[in-house]
Amino acid sequence: MKKAPKSFEEALARLQTILTQMQDTPLAESVKLYAEAADLIQYCNVALDKARLQVEEIDARLQPAGKDPLTTED
Repeated sequence: MKKAPKSFEEALARLQTILTQMQDTPLAESVKLYAEAADLIQYCNVALDKARLQVEEIDARLQPAGKDPLTTED
């Protein structure tokens, strides 16, 4: 990857740019872009995992002890 993205949104924007560039790029350059895209996808997956864990922690604090958050019965 050229440089690490500053945010999830920046990584997604760069991925969209890469997808557009790959449509009209010679094979050798496409391989380089593919490698960069793979790094960005990994970055995004890590960012999404962190966000998911944060949301789960918040949800856990909101639930009474021992209650399943997916159960709607009172």
